[in-house]
Parts: sequence; structure tokens; C-alpha cells
Amino acid sequence: MESSSREYDLAIVGAGVCGLYAGITAARRGLKVVVFEREERVGGLAAGFRFGESFCDFGVHMLHAFNREIFEDCAEMMGDERIEVALDARIQWGNTLCRYPLKFGDMLRAMPVWTLARCVTGLLLAELESAVGGKKKDDAVSAEDALVAFYGAPLYEFFFEEFTHRYWGIHPRELSAEFIRRKMPRLSAVDFVRKLLPRFARKKKDRLVESALDQETLHYSRSGSETLARSLGRTFEALGGVLRTGVNLSRIGRLGEGFVLEAVGERWGAGRVLNSAPLGRFFEIVDFVSPEVAEAAGSLKYKPTVVEALLVRREKCMEGLYTYYRNRVFHRVGEPKNAGMRVRPEGCSVLIVEATCEMGDEKWAGSEQYMAKVLDDLEKEGICWRGEVVDRIHLRNAYGYPVFDLGFEVNLEIVRNWFNKEEKLVSTGRQGGFTYPAMHTAMQMGKDGVVDLFGHE
Repeated sequence: MESSSREYDLAIVGAGVCGLYAGITAARRGLKVVVFEREERVGGLAAGFRFGESFCDFGVHMLHAFNREIFEDCAEMMGDERIEVALDARIQWGNTLCRYPLKFGDMLRAMPVWTLARCVTGLLLAELESAVGGKKKDDAVSAEDALVAFYGAPLYEFFFEEFTHRYWGIHPRELSAEFIRRKMPRLSAVDFVRKLLPRFARKKKDRLVESALDQETLHYSRSGSETLARSLGRTFEALGGVLRTGVNLSRIGRLGEGFVLEAVGERWGAGRVLNSAPLGRFFEIVDFVSPEVAEAAGSLKYKPTVVEALLVRREKCMEGLYTYYRNRVFHRVGEPKNAGMRVRPEGCSVLIVEATCEMGDEKWAGSEQYMAKVLDDLEKEGICWRGEVVDRIHLRNAYGYPVFDLGFEVNLEIVRNWFNKEEKLVSTGRQGGFTYPAMHTAMQMGKDGVVDLFGHE
């Protein structure tokens, strides 16, 4: 152990896009900053992985331009490596692959007439009940209650119930309504129907996540999402920041007016700490937290996710950038080559096959049995044939998605109250804030975290 601490103004735990942008924000202020990442690569869920002569992503991670300040900053960092790509997503609706977000015409083509009539009627009744009957959608407790209140029982039963249950491994009645308000996107098709409703049925804007734009430009690179993460890390270091990858912190304790951070054989001192790592993992190494707070943080659940990256001997496997599936062993398949990723060798493409899972199950293990099911379903969808798959890597993350199960709000409030009392500690971002931000929002959260710790310039 070193005899003296190395002093930093700010120590950041986690080098995802949130932690890296927080580091850039602080370094631009002239602060001494160190960022710790236990993996060997930066980027978190947005990291890129070497795949032979190419790269692959852990899912679909592209930059939006909604936050102009963040976007223009990132665009400058990425330079000529940034490319623009039009959104082209699909979703399995009925037995048809439709555009995503859903358009009303797609619903007409994909749903049986009587089913469509029931769903539209159910939606109308839900809107009227909310507007006239006094039933408030914000009063919903479970995700099932919220989905029925927003979309009506027929549409919930036809689409949302089974899909949500399969994806999360939890029935909607066991998920919090807050999950729907924060995570579930609005369907354009449903918005179209709402426009047909009486004026009194649409006075108030629903507190539901907005759907993607019909026309949207995304930002990517020839080597995938790794370019943004690499550019953020490079900029941070150019500003004088210290980036430590492959460091598994074992303890965070108090040191005078600040903190001490320890790993095997090393020790650092910092005046303030910003966490962007999963809350439960963070509190495992903080030695000055009460058992109640540690237990609350440990009770917050995350959904593990896996990706099978497949190198396929085919020039192109599917239309669009990615497609959501309802009735397959996987939940989403992306083909980053369609977004401009460069794939080698020539004549090949890469498929990103995503699924949620449980720790230790066959998906998490990447078993041959699971892989056989993946190949069966890819063949059934006409995406590729098993004989065309020439290479595969198995990727997994234990903290893919925060799980908003019933009662999570109580535990999250205990954790937030603890941080509110710690003036020199902040936890933010997707994992540290236990929420669902897009990349630009996660970076903004990192920037805001620095403001919370040090004030405005």
C-alpha cells in the first residue's frame, strides 16, 4: 500500500458515457479528476468490442441530437468519424414486421379487423373514463393498471401483457406503474387514434415517454459505438484527466474532509466523489453507510442482458437498423452494417442478437442449447441460415436495465435521501441514478452532477 494518497478534486466511479462526460466537465474547470473503470475498456453499455477485423456493439447505441449542446460537443470530439444515419426500426406486430414507432396503417394491415375494432374501442373507453369518469392515469400503482389506463384492456391483452412479461420475466402486475411512465414509449398509431377522439378526451398531455420521431437522424461511426466512448476518453485525458481502467475498487471511506478510495495495492484521496456505477455495487464498497441504506440499495434490481454477436457470411441479412421481436428467444436483432459500420471480411455482416435473462440461466451462460434456439429463430425469420454463421462472441452484462418492480420507489427514496445529506457525494446516470436515459441524457446527468458538487462556474 502506498504511504500517501494521491489527491484529486474529484473521483468518478464508472467510465460509461455519463462518468466520462462528468470527467470532461470537471477537467474543463481546471479540476484534478480521476475516473475509475473496473473493465479494461471505457463506455459501459455503450462500449465497443473487437470482433475479428471488425467491431460490435452491446446492443443498439446511437447518438441523438435532441440535446444540441451535448450533441455538438460530441460531434466535435468524434470529428470525421461521425456519420449520420436515418432511423429505420421495425417491430413484430401480429404476424407482420411493421415500422417502429407503429403507424396507424401498420395496425390496420397487421391486426384482424375485429381485434382492431376491440382495441380502438378499448382505447376510446379508456380515454373517456379518464376525461369524464375522473379516473386519473397517474393513480395507477402497477404497470398493468397503467397500461390499461393508457391503452385500454383489449390492446393491453393483445400486445403489452405477453410482450412485457416475456421481456422482463415479470408480469406487468408486479411492475410499478412508474416503469410505464418512464420507459414505455408512446405508440404513434395510438396517438393517431387519439387525434380522432373528442376534444375533451385530450386536454391533458399523458405523462408517458414520447415515441421516437417519424423522421429522425441518428449519429454513429464506421466502427460503431466505440468511437463515441473512445472520443470521450481521449478528450478527458487531453484535458489532464487521469483514466484508470481495469481497476476494481474495494473500499471508499472518509479521509479528513474528503474520501479515500482503495484497490489492491493502491490508494487515492479525493475531495468529492461522483458515482455512475450500479447502486448496489457502489454501496458494497462504501464503508460509512448505514445497514438500512445498504440494504435498500441492494434491494434495487437490475435485469441482466446478453448479446450474441454473429459474423455472418452474407452481404445483408435484414432491412432496417434493428427489429423488435415478440415471439422469439431473442428480443431485438440489429445489423449495424445497415447503419454504416464497416465489416470485414468483405461479403460479410454482423448481427447483434439481444435478450434479457437471469443470472446463471442458459442465456447468461451462452450455452449451445441457447445458441441452437437463436439460430432456429433467425432461420424462421429468414434473417440468416446457421451454416452462414462463421464466428460468434458472447457478451453479457449483469446490470442491463433497472427493474422498476412494485415497491422499488421506497428503496430508491432511502438511497436518494442518503445522497442528499452527503454534500460531497453524487450518484447519477443510468446505473447510478437507477433510470432510463438515452446517451445524451446520461451525459447531461453527468454534467449536472458536477454542478451539484461544485456549483456553477
